[in-house]
Amino acid sequence: MKRNTFVALLVLCLVLVGCTAGPNSLVNTTSESGDIAGFWLGLWHGMIAPITWFISMLSPNMHFYEVHNNGGWYNLGFMLGIGALGSGASSVSSSKK
Repeated sequence: MKRNTFVALLVLCLVLVGCTAGPNSLVNTTSESGDIAGFWLGLWHGMIAPITWFISMLSPNMHFYEVHNNGGWYNLGFMLGIGALGSGASSVSSSKK
């Protein structure tokens, strides 16, 4: 039984590693308008992510994530923006009880 569990965990780990994102070759390169997205733009993009995702499903010109970013700071802002949505929604639902 332990061998089967180990094999299952190994396969699960390999599948999860195979799904990881690759490197962004456009990091620290400017967009057509000459801008590079940083922390604050990442924060904003994270907050509007559900709306952007929905529009990106309908329009091929809309993208969910800015690829012309400065790397870690944009990613941090993006994740904090998405987290702000979750914490706001949970505080609203808890105040209704």
